[in-house]
Amino acid sequence: MNIVCLDLEGVLVPEIWIAFSEESGIPELSRTTRDEPDYDKLMKWRIGILAEHGLGLDKIQETISKIDPLPGAKDFLDKLRSITQVIIISDTFEQFATPLMKKLGWPTLMCNSLVVGEDGMIRDYKMRCEQSKLTTVKALQSMGYDTIASGDSFNDLAMIEAGKTGFLFRTTDKIREDHPDIEAFEEYDDLLAAIKKAL
Repeated sequence: MNIVCLDLEGVLVPEIWIAFSEESGIPELSRTTRDEPDYDKLMKWRIGILAEHGLGLDKIQETISKIDPLPGAKDFLDKLRSITQVIIISDTFEQFATPLMKKLGWPTLMCNSLVVGEDGMIRDYKMRCEQSKLTTVKALQSMGYDTIASGDSFNDLAMIEAGKTGFLFRTTDKIREDHPDIEAFEEYDDLLAAIKKAL
């Protein structure tokens, strides 16, 4: 039995932090896991910048409400879900993802959660489990699934490499150069064709 594991941001929807960086006029917030492999370091840095500027969860959610899936993403996801099981495994947060899941037709999402104070300020974050993407893929494999994964960032490499096969999608030149053994695609039709072949 096969199951496809997809990253969310950069693959199906725009990067939330980049969108918020543009909306808030704070360029430092445009750093993502494409730029910083250490997720804990990245998140603590983001939370510090938000506190410095007095920006709470509500401001980020305002930006998220305006974000639409990437062009062609929902159609790709619908076609993929018609032929195999699909799970989105993301390092985003429940408080961010709900409006995006609605726009994508409510696919299954496994993500993390934010710790928010009574004043609406983000204090911390809670990972669902350690190395959440790799751990989730390994758990699916332990249940008898062959995993096929796709993502665009450093934090997707472990789940891509751990499965039956995997693909990079709209990744950076640096990641593509460092991992020439992983097929990389720019268009949904090409990714869908590669997944179908792997199935």
